Amino acid sequence: MSRRFTPKVVTASDLRQGDVVWLTADDRWTRDIAEAELVEDEAHAELRLLFALGQPQTVVGPYLADARRGPNGPEPMHFREAFRARGPSNYPHGKQAVRG
Repeated sequence: MSRRFTPKVVTASDLRQGDVVWLTADDRWTRDIAEAELVEDEAHAELRLLFALGQPQTVVGPYLADARRGPNGPEPMHFREAFRARGPSNYPHGKQAVRG
């Protein structure tokens, strides 16, 4: 018996700045997970990952991360992804400074 597919987002690291980024439905990379495309079909998720893997000049290490539909867009399901979405933890800067 196969497992039910869990919705995903495509995530990676920006090649030049190192920030965590997510793939949007219109093929942009965003630093805000709420703007990410939530993929609810396994075959489509694989196609989106292949698209991301084809952009080595823009991102590094793309992969599919479990996510769920939230009131403002996709939300991470696991601690690691929630941690990545918040930004660096060594001191407030970047995403943390903006969110206050």
